[in-house]
Amino acid sequence: MAELTDAVDLGAALRALRRRADLSQRELAERSGVPQATLARIESGRATDPRFRTVERLLRAAGGEVAVGVRDTAAPADRVLPPVPHEALRDGAGRRYPAHLDVWEVKEPKDWPGAWWANWYNLPPARWPLPLPPATYERNRRHRDRRRRAKEIQRTVRLRRVTGGGLPATSWRFVAELPGGELVGELRAHERSPHLIDGDDPGEEREVVLDGVLVAEGCRRLGIGRRLVGLLTDEMDRSGIRTAHAIAEDAGVELLLACGYQFKTSRPWALRLDRRSAAGDWPSA
Repeated sequence: MAELTDAVDLGAALRALRRRADLSQRELAERSGVPQATLARIESGRATDPRFRTVERLLRAAGGEVAVGVRDTAAPADRVLPPVPHEALRDGAGRRYPAHLDVWEVKEPKDWPGAWWANWYNLPPARWPLPLPPATYERNRRHRDRRRRAKEIQRTVRLRRVTGGGLPATSWRFVAELPGGELVGELRAHERSPHLIDGDDPGEEREVVLDGVLVAEGCRRLGIGRRLVGLLTDEMDRSGIRTAHAIAEDAGVELLLACGYQFKTSRPWALRLDRRSAAGDWPSA
């Protein structure tokens, strides 16, 4: 809801409502029956005294409400509209960017989807085939929704260590969960004594073996795996354990290297036993 008073910027309120409802100017104009040109003039501040009925139709179509009466000195939190994050940005012609889109500054070619050469050539700025815009945005709604979903997951995901529930004392389990309890990531590891490898007395020295890091599809490349590994490292520090081992491949190698793990030149080969061949026969000797 939006409470309009003489101190409210109507154009900014409409842009904020449109962003919350994920509506373009054209879509809001169609919903409200107000011409898009009228809406554009109101949002730009060129229509300084719009008709009340026009304002009401626009606000209601965008999910807002007109409140007439004495303004409360302390407005409830649900009546305060968050501003459009990129309200201060302007394009090369000095125009605002669409309020309902996600806009980000372009500081280098990789920030701009239109810089097709950014990943192909290491060109100096003097040889860029196109000048970089001050900012850019994604118009594809499916891509935009995926981007917003990723941002929401990064903001709300919570990590914790799971203990008890029949889990052995030497087993370590960490999970990444969303507020509703949805599991989006998990790390499992276990403790062992390095002396047991050679058949010696276990002693009190311990080390950790990383069993695996799993991140749900759609939540990858959001830093969840790195945060889980970091949580494991923090727990090792608290427990006085200084060494961790892991065997990984493909993307798992990149993840662990980014978290400070190093290749071990003396590690043994990783072996696998196949009980049957692909044809269903026992493998020949």
